[in-house]
Order: sequence, then C-alpha cells, then structure tokens
Amino acid sequence: MLQRNLGSQGLKVSSVGLGCMGMSSTYGRADDKESIASIRQAVVNGVSLFDTANVYGNGHNEKLLGKALKGVDKQVTVATKVGIQEMQLNQKRVNGRPDYIRSEVEKSLIRLDREYIDLYYLHRVDPDVPIEESIGEMSRLVEEGKVKYIGISEASLSTIKRAHQTHPITAVQSEYSLWSRGVEKEIMPYLQANEIGFVAYSPLGRGFFADDFSLDASKEDVRQYLPRFQGDNLTANQEVFKVIRNLSQKLGMTSSQLALAWLLQKNSNLIAIPGSKSIQHINENIASSHIDLDDKIIHILDKIFDESNTHGSRYPSMLMDELEK
Repeated sequence: MLQRNLGSQGLKVSSVGLGCMGMSSTYGRADDKESIASIRQAVVNGVSLFDTANVYGNGHNEKLLGKALKGVDKQVTVATKVGIQEMQLNQKRVNGRPDYIRSEVEKSLIRLDREYIDLYYLHRVDPDVPIEESIGEMSRLVEEGKVKYIGISEASLSTIKRAHQTHPITAVQSEYSLWSRGVEKEIMPYLQANEIGFVAYSPLGRGFFADDFSLDASKEDVRQYLPRFQGDNLTANQEVFKVIRNLSQKLGMTSSQLALAWLLQKNSNLIAIPGSKSIQHINENIASSHIDLDDKIIHILDKIFDESNTHGSRYPSMLMDELEK
C-alpha cells in the first residue's frame, strides 16, 4: 500500500483508508464478526487509517473498531469525531461546546480502548459556538496527551482558516467523489498551499460507483432517504454511470477502482476512506492506489460527472443545513 503524508505535522498513512460507519448498519444490516475480520485483514494488507465517530451506531462503531484493532493499534492511525449528538436521520443535533467535546473524548477513549486518539475531528461546525472555542478545547486535549492531531469536517473555507489559526489543522474531511466536487474550487487550493491534508469520505458516492451497487430494502439503509438515490434522480444518475462503467471495462478495472484512482490523482495530499464491510471490496479499493490514469482519462471523467450532471443533493434539506457553505 502506498503511503502519503497527511498534513505537515508528521502524520503518514495509507493512501486508501477504511471508513467504518457502514459497519454499524448505516447502509443496511452489518455483521460484527464479518466486519472485525475485514478490519483485521485490511491491516494485514496495508491499510493504516481507520475512520469512525462517536455517533456512528451510538458508540457501537468505536467499540467494534477498538475490538478489531486490539493488539495492532500501535501500527495504525485511528480517526474519530465529535460534534454530532444523534445519528438519526433528520434529527442530528450539532454540538461544538467545549464541555461536550471534553466529555465525549473520554467516552471515545474507553470505547476504542486506547490511551489517545490519533486524529480527532470536529464532526460539524456548531453555528452557536465560535470555532475558536471548539478547536481551542481540542487543542487543550492535545496538550494533555489525549489527542495527537486535530481535524475538522465539512467546514467552510473561512472557518478552516480560523480553526487553523487557533491550532494547526492536520486534516480537513469532506465528501468528495466524481459527483460531489464542491471542495475543488476554493478549499482544495487553500489546503495544498498550507500543507493541510484532505480526507475524502464517500469517495465512491456511498457505493453508487460500485459495479454491484444496490440499495438495501430495509429501513436501516439511509441512502433511500438521500435525494440522489430517489426516483427520477437515481434513474438519471444511473444513466450517467453507464458511461463510467463502460470506460472502466475498456481499461480493465472495476468502476470503483476507476473512481478511486481518479480521486487519488487529484491531490497528492489526499487520502480516500471508502467504506466496505467485505474483504473483497477492501482489496479492490487497495488496488486502486496502484493505478496510474493518463491525463486524457482524467479529463474524460471530469466531464462525465461534473456538478451539472449530478441529479439530487447530497442530503435532505435539514442535513444540508448542517454543512457550512
């Protein structure tokens, strides 16, 4: 697995990490034994960045990851988050108060069974709390040895700048994929200029860019509530996806490998954290880090699935309101 610097404070991780949220039933039912086996095999195969959050599965995800990494936790980087109190769709409540952050870090450390958190993100920016207060408290956690590096998720450029002035930001995490490219215009250039790492979540469009994509009929699969996966939007997006699938077949790779390879070549300081429950898909994603696309293919992909060709928003309106513009 190829390694990349994440930020400029000394953190180095695999170019393809593992997003663990889906192992706590976000995208349909999940099996703990299978998930633990997949995480452990990912470590063996070179994955060194594992991403979770206190709110995923209401703590279940952190416990699962802590159990899976028992004995190898010194070999990997664990990233978790704080700032969302509830995970229920349409009922998320953002909380960036210093006292909440302090209470939650202790709970996360217990669930993860770790002495410190490698990378601690502010999951969402609380509009009622100055970012200097939220990041300031996280900075104190660094001083106390409970956290090594600080990140911020789904923040605006102005907030990222203020956060970075309060404490050096190691990584910014946002959704980024062929059909979610809002960070390209302003945020990515700033991060590159200031040597701040970027972590792309949902780099495969929540599984949409996988050749075997399907929605779980159970209510546990939250994608059925997301506009891009509904009705005419989904039908229109699937028509565009056919072009990508045909291109990937001509190139001798899967659609997800093509989508990830495109992403990784966008920025040398970028880490992708696709989620997967199966070892097969994890290995498929790892292989994408060794694919070198020529400029012509990059240009074709840029044009196939730009913002104007994407149908439906990333989240329902209530959750879109949580994202800083």
